Amino acid sequence: MKGINLEVPAGKLYSIVGPSGAGKTTLLQIIGTLSQPASGKVFINGQNISVMNERQLADFRNRQIGFVFQFHYLLPEFSALENVCIPAFIAKTSRKEAEQKAREYLDFLGLSHRLNHKPGELSGGERQRVAVARALINNPSVILADEPSGNLDTKNREDLHELFFTLRDRFKQTLVIVTHDESFAAQSDAIIRMKDGLIEE
Repeated sequence: MKGINLEVPAGKLYSIVGPSGAGKTTLLQIIGTLSQPASGKVFINGQNISVMNERQLADFRNRQIGFVFQFHYLLPEFSALENVCIPAFIAKTSRKEAEQKAREYLDFLGLSHRLNHKPGELSGGERQRVAVARALINNPSVILADEPSGNLDTKNREDLHELFFTLRDRFKQTLVIVTHDESFAAQSDAIIRMKDGLIEE
């Protein structure tokens, strides 16, 4: 990263695009508190995360940031419902409340009939929607996604992209998404183009 200066307004969907090695994932990891910048500050929802210790960062990450990756990273031994509940359990939400919220999100995502299925029993598109529900469970300030549709076929990719815009429009969710899909990026509120660790535009 070289002199990055970026502000993402609440309720907007920003796409980060650029060639491999441009720094897209590194920028996303810094925003998501997974990596620390050598200098500078990062604020999320008015809080300076640059001064937090590891324990504070872990708690902040759990409660304020939702992650969706190219690979869903669902735990294979747990059902869809259980996978979605895990961040809520970490946040010390009661089992009853966590499961109720998880059911609501999975129902919204069209997966009410797959609650008790394990990841190996779900399609690629279904697994990624479970990952989205997991990202939403703690009502985060921002959702960060790194090539979330990279492993999906055309239909599931389009469905996932439509879901992201629905989250923005209906739920005023803030999203920052790394993507190689120019047609998706073109529909974003803004496109952040990166090259060699710099924002070009």
